[in-house]
Amino acid sequence: MLGVALPGVSAAMPALAQEASDADAIIVTARRVEERLQDVPISMTVYSNEQIEKRNIAVASDLATYTPSLSVNTRYGPEKANFSLRGFNQDQSTAPTVGVYFADVVGVRAQGGTSSGNSVGAGSFTDLQNVQVLKGPQGTLFGRNTTGGAILLVPAKPTDLLEGYVEGTVGNYNQRRVQAAVNLPLADTFKVRLSFDRNTRDGYMKNRSGIGPKDYNDTDYVYARLSIVADLTPDLENYTIFHYSRSDTNGYANHYESCDRDAVSPLAGGSFTHYFTATSACDQIDRQAARGDGRLDVEVSHPDPRILLETWQAINTTTWQASDTLTVKNIMSYGEFREDSAFGLYSDNFFISDTPTAAAFGITPGTPWNYIALDIQPDYHAAAESTVTEELQLQGRSSDGKFNYVIGGYLEFSRPIGWNQQRTGIYGNCADPGTLQCTGVLPLGLPLSTNGLALVSESRTRFDFDNHGIFAQGTYNLTDQFAITAGARYTFDKIDGYSESNRWGLMTIPGLGTIPVNRVCNDVLNHPTVDLLANGGDTSACGTRIKNKSNKPTWLIDLDFKPTPDMLFYAKYARGYRQGGVNFTNPGLETWKPEKVDAFELGSKLTFRGAVPGYFNIAAFYNDFSNQQIFGALVAKQGSGLAGGAAIINAGKSEIKGIEIDAGATLFDMLRLSAGYTYLDTKIKELVAPTLSADSPFETIIPRGAPGDSLSYSPKNRLTVSADVNLPVDESLGQISFGATYTYTSRQAVDGYYYTATTPSERVTIPATNLLNLNASWKNIAGSGIDLIGFATNITNEIYKTASGGGYESSGILDFAYGPPRMYGLRVRVNFGK
Repeated sequence: MLGVALPGVSAAMPALAQEASDADAIIVTARRVEERLQDVPISMTVYSNEQIEKRNIAVASDLATYTPSLSVNTRYGPEKANFSLRGFNQDQSTAPTVGVYFADVVGVRAQGGTSSGNSVGAGSFTDLQNVQVLKGPQGTLFGRNTTGGAILLVPAKPTDLLEGYVEGTVGNYNQRRVQAAVNLPLADTFKVRLSFDRNTRDGYMKNRSGIGPKDYNDTDYVYARLSIVADLTPDLENYTIFHYSRSDTNGYANHYESCDRDAVSPLAGGSFTHYFTATSACDQIDRQAARGDGRLDVEVSHPDPRILLETWQAINTTTWQASDTLTVKNIMSYGEFREDSAFGLYSDNFFISDTPTAAAFGITPGTPWNYIALDIQPDYHAAAESTVTEELQLQGRSSDGKFNYVIGGYLEFSRPIGWNQQRTGIYGNCADPGTLQCTGVLPLGLPLSTNGLALVSESRTRFDFDNHGIFAQGTYNLTDQFAITAGARYTFDKIDGYSESNRWGLMTIPGLGTIPVNRVCNDVLNHPTVDLLANGGDTSACGTRIKNKSNKPTWLIDLDFKPTPDMLFYAKYARGYRQGGVNFTNPGLETWKPEKVDAFELGSKLTFRGAVPGYFNIAAFYNDFSNQQIFGALVAKQGSGLAGGAAIINAGKSEIKGIEIDAGATLFDMLRLSAGYTYLDTKIKELVAPTLSADSPFETIIPRGAPGDSLSYSPKNRLTVSADVNLPVDESLGQISFGATYTYTSRQAVDGYYYTATTPSERVTIPATNLLNLNASWKNIAGSGIDLIGFATNITNEIYKTASGGGYESSGILDFAYGPPRMYGLRVRVNFGK
């Protein structure tokens, strides 16, 4: 089946023609205890391992393709994507609105220059029991508070069976993938499971610059997992998991769509950097048009781009059945995340345009230059963080079975592994900003700058995160039909950030070569007079420490009515909270406060039996969202030495409301139909940007959105329809099935504004998309234990946008990321043991 499972559905069942009553067998852990899916008063989506395989879900961003209400921002590529659920977005370095958990442990913390970390590594979807997408605030029972929801990855647990599989995939774009798993019951009380995934695929964004790699948006990762279950006594189980992910790709590249052809020359009072960036971008677009480039063609001049993401984590869960009514569970983990990244932030291949303005400033037309080029600094990582978590739970019930509860405490400590350090070349011709190999192009304000000044920003930061909480939640069955659930959590969050960030000014002088002519602190507000060249490069002179603390309660109240085992109605109110943060990139705007949401939801889960079994689930929700963390573009002042910025500000109040519907039926014991629809209405009610101080290096803040606008990455309509056919062939031949899934996503706003000389400023949007995916499988061919699976995604080869680079206001560039074109392949799997 390649269909989509939607809120609280039995569509997540692994077989194609199962009875609706089999939904009773789907076990989820949305409330930290094992329960039947249809008994849980939460709007949620569940995917089995078979569905994950058929959908080719390999990295977290793939999940959003199939889950209504779930969107993804791939601004920096799929491996660095972040989620939006029911309109709750994560911008830049904010805390996630959607927490991603593996084996009940949250993703390893990180805070580098661009969004990454806080999720699971590539390949983590290998060999899972299921994936659960929980919608709405889940802060009562889960480690980090989130406003949008949580995604739970439940790995396959070692069993008593000697079994396993080896699987190979061959596909277009030179895809080669090998997956394997083996389950080893070494003793009655000691079981081991090993899993492995190696996946490579060429990129689908073709580079036409002749510099660097031939393509971008490629796939290249390795993933491995070791799981061990030791039954120390009949009542005491110890479950340990080690998993490792390493993704090493060329990164992403965006296609240029438009530019500011009316950019005002600095000779006429316009912005110096905006003018030269916009005119070079227009030349790049003109070269694209002359070549006849398609939307999957790019022109990037970075000579050696790379995004290397490495994550490993050890998780230990000890479960003690203390009595018939009390279970004690302890979950502890240690993990590390590292990122090395080098790429052109705006996918540029710039040359100075042949204009009177260039001549007036003495700049030779055709001179190559970079807008913003990030690079690796030797001996440092762009992000490197370790995370320790410890959680103790007491799960119990009363002797009469009417009251069930979970109480516990949570500790999380994230600490830097050395410095987060990276160098970024700005407005120069840079072969390698990481080693200061940049020459100047634009005259940026020094007396000798007729030779051009190249700026290299050196981001040098460390972050300590502490996230702790105490929680309790219980359900009391008032009668056999009525139950009430109440829960509360008190959370203590702290970020302690320290920065020694600075920037170099490099100039090429005849007879001397390219030399540093100045080096100052990036934080010009607190350290305006520091000269790092004069003090021997002691960056501690730029030291700035900022702490951001918040202590907040969250809670949940839920009333359930279950008139029959196949009918559940619920009403729920929850308070959600997301912590504030620190980012040293924007002097004077380094911190933001927590946001909160009051979430109200009404829902029902109905199961039908008989000749045409099926289900119908519906959830209606309303969210009152305040002190909202909003992304704002920063326009730098002339001579500030900054290339603009992207600040997070508490500027918003919004409301989010919608309906999620899911229905399905099985016909003739061979045809399964399912459909899901999400209506999402988001509206900004209030948006007021903070006032900049007179000594700020920025001229203005341009928040993303205005009162009356919808929120970013929040399509109003999303529809998914699936059909699966299980052919009635003799069992001795195996099982033959075919499946199709159609997904429609309506137009949605993304980051940024766009304008021309004749049109007013308007939000950047991406058009509606229509995606059709197909699959066919022949399982257990003639009883051989061999499976043959064919798949094709985006069968109509729709070329569709997924995100915008943003920054048109400061750069004059309108660029877009694009989703994968048609992908197809063949998979052969050899099963053994079972």
